[in-house]
Amino acid sequence: MKSFLYALREIIEIVLVAVLVVFGVRSFLVQPFLVSGASMEPTFHGGDYILINELSYRFREPERGEVVVFRYPGDEKTFFIKRIIGLPGERVVVTGGNLYVYNPEHEEGRLMSEVYLPNELVTVGEKDITLGENEFFVMGDNRDASFDSRQWGPLKRSEVVGSVWVRLWPLNQVMAFEKPVY
Repeated sequence: MKSFLYALREIIEIVLVAVLVVFGVRSFLVQPFLVSGASMEPTFHGGDYILINELSYRFREPERGEVVVFRYPGDEKTFFIKRIIGLPGERVVVTGGNLYVYNPEHEEGRLMSEVYLPNELVTVGEKDITLGENEFFVMGDNRDASFDSRQWGPLKRSEVVGSVWVRLWPLNQVMAFEKPVY
């Protein structure tokens, strides 16, 4: 009987440790998300299962080109996935099918070369916005089907959950993601 109680105690301890580890990892390190919709095609498709790195933004700021998951500013219960285009203090101009980013230290805007987009893609809409402190301009890769900063304005830093780290599904497209070089 004593050995049975000892074994039961061991099993309970293992289960508790496992639950605490899973809870800790999911709450502070990575979080799974299921992509819904076509706004990030061709990079991500509806049904893609991804892991979000929640830890890195505790030590550094989001960078241009990173794909992030965030709470939609119009409804904090809804999560969106988009790419960071403009950083705090920058001016972002969408005009004539082109995208320009003006750094506050330089007067000239830079036409963005977005290697992750299909060559024939045109960035539709007209927008001219200067971002405040802790604000980002985000857009979907599928510019025609994306509801993003062109429509609802800048994204606040506090709404960013984390950056896309790994695609886990579909299995033939499993890969880790890094931000593009501009």
